[in-house]
Amino acid sequence: MPQPQVNPNGVLAGKVALVTGASRGIGEAIAARLAMEGAKVVITARTAEAGENKLSGTLHETLDRIRRAGGEASFVKADLSQAAERERLVAEATAIYGPIDILVNNAALNIVQRVADYTDKRYALMMEVCVHAPFHLAQLVLPSMRERKQGWIVNISSGASRHPKPTYKPSAGNTVYGMVKAALERFTTGLACEVYDDGIAVNVISPGLVETPGVAANGFLSEAARARLQPITFIAEAVLKLASADPREMSGRIDRAAPFLEEFQLTPAELI
Repeated sequence: MPQPQVNPNGVLAGKVALVTGASRGIGEAIAARLAMEGAKVVITARTAEAGENKLSGTLHETLDRIRRAGGEASFVKADLSQAAERERLVAEATAIYGPIDILVNNAALNIVQRVADYTDKRYALMMEVCVHAPFHLAQLVLPSMRERKQGWIVNISSGASRHPKPTYKPSAGNTVYGMVKAALERFTTGLACEVYDDGIAVNVISPGLVETPGVAANGFLSEAARARLQPITFIAEAVLKLASADPREMSGRIDRAAPFLEEFQLTPAELI
């Protein structure tokens, strides 16, 4: 079986992509897949060096992975909970490669706690990272996308956004996470309507259960859950499709990765 490689003349050749939360897990996989198709990728997260986070994975490691395979990438360390950091991120990314063509809002956090126990500080942080940051980053990249009449924004959501069935039993404390992801989805469809005539696509894709450092740290990988695990390549391939499709034909979608791949008969590529 041939080794995965970077195609500098791929479907994203000449495009600049900004991927948030790309030091590990889903963001790292998405960045690698976009780079494989010739995109110049700017990756961002809070963890640039080993030891800065208790979870495995760093921006340096993602960068090295892409560059070793012949891809073009740079990183900008940023804390997306801060508006000034978001503005600096887009300014620096643009200075490196030029205007952003593709924005992938993947960065998120999940503070697992029941509503009665949620502190104001934790609630504000969830809203800032999972809702305000994608909203603000979109605002920052939209002017250049509108000027050039092209752009792709892909927001990463979660099955937690769907309404649970009342069970009248104690929940696992996923209410706030589900709420912010539902807000992200409504933002997506609304913005898709606003910018359709500007040639800009805005879509949501949700992974299935993927084995990532964050998922493991939150204790979501029980033996029963492991039976539902999906390869990380599913979400990476789905994002590639949404980041390269004609905005006139594919915008305002809210999809889960596996059914989306089946709908378009896509086979996930192995990652570099």
